Amino acid sequence: MLIRKEGPAPLDPPPSEAQNTAKAPPAPAGRTAAAPPRPQPPAGAPAAPAASDDDRFDLSEFEGLSMADLLGQDPSARRQRSAAASAPADAPAGGPNSAPRTVDEFDFDEEAFLAALDQNEPVGTTGEVLSGTVVGVESDGVYVDIGGKAPGFMPKKEAALGVVTNLKERFPRGLAVQVLVTREQNADGMVTVSARALALRQSWEKLRQLEKEGKVVQVVISGFNRGGVTCDLEGLRGFIPRSQLQEGENHEALVGRSIGVTFLEVNPETRKLVLSERKAATAARFAELEVGQLVEGQVAAIKPYGLFIDLGGISGLLHHSAISGAALRDLREVFEPGERVKALITELDPGRGRIALNTVLLEGQPGELLVAKETVMNEAADRANRARSLLRQQEQAAG
Repeated sequence: MLIRKEGPAPLDPPPSEAQNTAKAPPAPAGRTAAAPPRPQPPAGAPAAPAASDDDRFDLSEFEGLSMADLLGQDPSARRQRSAAASAPADAPAGGPNSAPRTVDEFDFDEEAFLAALDQNEPVGTTGEVLSGTVVGVESDGVYVDIGGKAPGFMPKKEAALGVVTNLKERFPRGLAVQVLVTREQNADGMVTVSARALALRQSWEKLRQLEKEGKVVQVVISGFNRGGVTCDLEGLRGFIPRSQLQEGENHEALVGRSIGVTFLEVNPETRKLVLSERKAATAARFAELEVGQLVEGQVAAIKPYGLFIDLGGISGLLHHSAISGAALRDLREVFEPGERVKALITELDPGRGRIALNTVLLEGQPGELLVAKETVMNEAADRANRARSLLRQQEQAAG
């Protein structure tokens, strides 16, 4: 006989669960119904699944907020934006805080912004000359106020062309100085400046101007080597080759002596300063001469195109066309080497070292030098006066 086995009868739910499953009464009008409590699993039932990341990190409160709101600019605006984000889509727009925020709401001050930019603008570019005031002196250098957010620093070796033994005595606080920027500002806003570099630049500029003008300057010989002698000029080291010395054979004896020199080369880029005593003597001699002046010299050389006349340290050219008004078959018909000659200066070119001489203007009639040279030379002074009048007329006619 088969016996049918019945399963266990279903158990009635606990009273608490039955109450939870009962229908909740409706919420009063105009108020949001409270969320029903989450049902608790019966005893012995498996644990509920863990909450998801979306439940743990609910960012709905921050929707619609700007960066300024997140930084705490306006807490009330944050709450209003959060409420606006959670409001129904069909809620009416408007309200005092519904308009987008403008720049003015952040209290932006354009003048203050531009002033802050000016205060932090870099001061001094490399090679720029600045005026400043000494504000501090240390053992390794000087601090100079140049108008930046930090003072400029001048290392001790850049304080002057020479050696400075006492910085505090040389640069008292409050002293006005001019400096050259040698390095732009670092991370701290400090600029490196130099009084020495500025002095060197000014020295080179001055010497280039003296070279352009063909000036003669005095220097003291400070040393010598096989090639020549050295000297100091405007804080720069100059060199005079032996070939440019009047006493080149005994140049060692010139140390300590003062001589007049002029410029052969002035090059700041290569730092070359080459001088010449011989050229200075020529320049000094040129300074004593003028167009129309009667000079006397000695025939130093005879060339096919004319005679070179030694005028005492410099030479002038008596061109064959300026010797006599008559045609000459040979220049030796008039003058011999070593003979003394008087002539008028008709052209001077100190830059090229050229002097043009003339004896035609001393002749009473063309060819007089060929037949009465001694008379012409003896009366050269009087004849030169008449010749100068003629030269002035020619200059006026030429404009």
